[in-house]
Amino acid sequence: MQQSLEALVRLLESYRGRDKVIRTVCYGSQLVGGVLSRKAETDVSSQRLGKSLLLFSAQLSHCRTVLRLFDDLSMLAYSQSYGFGATEEDAGVRWISVLTNVADQLYYPCEHIAWAADAELIKVKSDKWWLLGTALWGTSLLLGILRSLRVLLLLKKKLRRCEREGGGSSRSQLRRQMQREMLSVLGSMADLSNAVHWMPPGFLWAGRFPNWLVGLMGTFSSLIGLIQMSASNQTDSS
Repeated sequence: MQQSLEALVRLLESYRGRDKVIRTVCYGSQLVGGVLSRKAETDVSSQRLGKSLLLFSAQLSHCRTVLRLFDDLSMLAYSQSYGFGATEEDAGVRWISVLTNVADQLYYPCEHIAWAADAELIKVKSDKWWLLGTALWGTSLLLGILRSLRVLLLLKKKLRRCEREGGGSSRSQLRRQMQREMLSVLGSMADLSNAVHWMPPGFLWAGRFPNWLVGLMGTFSSLIGLIQMSASNQTDSS
């Protein structure tokens, strides 16, 4: 119990860890709130609790938007350190990663402008900026999926080579890497489904997800993010 509490405290003390926890609670609240709201006709108390959870989820989402006002420099530093991916062995992985970094870098100012417009700090319409931000987020997710699939293909080739040569430790390490990439694909696909939902009506399934389904997809991807962060921390500490 004490170790679990200490691990949670360490997670909350880091910015990335706290953001992942807030994200998980945000989508989890939307999931439960959406389910309870569906009982509105038969249970008034469930309706009230559901609405409260949906409002709580909206406030947490707004909190994350405000916190992301300070993410531009860290993203820029990462993009500069990656550059054109000279250390990558595969050209496909390299250029997909570069395009992903460009999409991520452009996402932040679009979201900042939309937030500032909603807060009436600047006199522009926020709708087109939210739309552009969502489109960039979706593009980044799609590129991330393509990158992970490409990496999986390369890892499978390495795994077959190791099986022929009999490298036991290398095989287990490659399998762990493949599991991480598969988790990334699943998490990004869940987020991408929500990104499409938030596009204008008429685009694929845009606007058709009920609150509980948006919450389910977001909770699923958030839990994957927490699992990946936990695994990364264990690897760094070992």
